[in-house]
Amino acid sequence: MAKIYTKTGDKGETSLVSGSRVSKADQRIDLYGEVDELNSFVGFLATVVNEKALLEKIQSTLFNLGSQLACEAEKREQFQLPKIPVELVLQLEQAMDQMDQSLKPLKNFILPGGSEAAARAHLCRVIARRVERHLLNYHTLSNEALPENSVTFLNRLSDYFFVLSRYLNHQQGEPEVLWKPN
Repeated sequence: MAKIYTKTGDKGETSLVSGSRVSKADQRIDLYGEVDELNSFVGFLATVVNEKALLEKIQSTLFNLGSQLACEAEKREQFQLPKIPVELVLQLEQAMDQMDQSLKPLKNFILPGGSEAAARAHLCRVIARRVERHLLNYHTLSNEALPENSVTFLNRLSDYFFVLSRYLNHQQGEPEVLWKPN
């Protein structure tokens, strides 16, 4: 079995999927590191919820996104990297619609929190929003084509985590704390 450490990054560089070497300070590396962070927080959320199947699909798709970002856009097809399935976006929308049926209509902003599970879902939500912003910033600065469905997926994902947080609080009898502007 190969060792986990290769020592090839000891001078501050890493390899992309294509084999190209780039600085670990490169914005691309930072971006797919944030995708990995989001994936870890989704795993953290999965430890306290019953329904894990959709969260596992989300995690797998985040790995797909990370692999796409770890390769230059013009070489992604050559390496046959897994894509972001539009079907998952639709599944997230269906899950939100289903959860929304048991929730009161939202008329105010709510403060993040409530149950532990809901608080974890809120963490996933804000990290997904950050990844989305950084993905768009990366595209603007690099002018590199973004992985297909990536922006839609991240946008819908943050919405999903918001609705999930509300749903988890509802399931656990935790009241939503409304934002009261001073």
